[in-house]
Amino acid sequence: MRIDILTLFPEMFRIFDESIIGRAKSKGLFEINAVNIRDYTLDKHKSVDDAPYGGGSGMVMTPQPLFDSIAHVKTNNSGKVIFLGPKGRKFDQRLAEELSKEEELIFLCGHYEGIDERAYSVIDMEVSIGDFILTGGEMAAIPMIDSILRLLPGVLGKDESSQEESFTEDLLEYPHYTRPEDFRGMKVPEILLSGHHENIRIWRRYMMLKATREKRPDLYRRHVLSKDDQKIIRKFEEQK
Repeated sequence: MRIDILTLFPEMFRIFDESIIGRAKSKGLFEINAVNIRDYTLDKHKSVDDAPYGGGSGMVMTPQPLFDSIAHVKTNNSGKVIFLGPKGRKFDQRLAEELSKEEELIFLCGHYEGIDERAYSVIDMEVSIGDFILTGGEMAAIPMIDSILRLLPGVLGKDESSQEESFTEDLLEYPHYTRPEDFRGMKVPEILLSGHHENIRIWRRYMMLKATREKRPDLYRRHVLSKDDQKIIRKFEEQK
């Protein structure tokens, strides 16, 4: 996968040189480039914003550097142009999975009060990470890109790792434990020490269902209970 990020602050994306994502990048599992929008301005001051027509507070990103930077990136990247903005589709695991199947993507990070409305003519998709205000699109792009990259084959080392995590099927993840078995009187559940893989699987599945029902009922209502899920719930809740 190739990802180009159009931004006023390219140095912020050095974070993708670190940790698991950084190791995957060094192996050539994906290519990611941060492109400075200011490099495409036409005036000596490298201006990218101006006062809004009609008055109002704040500044608006001007169309020329947006159009020209997108056009330049498009010469090497034919992917969708994704704008990080509040009016877009809400980002979730489903969208991460959809976008992870693309070969190329372009992310546009806005700033100030937003972008000139005419720039939407060269944008394919607007995406929001939630109903709250950020100082810039970079803050939204980083978690979004991370969630996409970790779904690529080989990035996590074990492809099945991403399949068992929270939200992959509208369920929260089961609890995790490691050594020691007894920490300050808090013990690891005996079933995890049993070595019985099927019983452990069933317990973990129940814990996923239980946690989602209690902590994220909105997700639980969306999840379609399989016959196995129903059987597992009955098994544990009849024991109470």
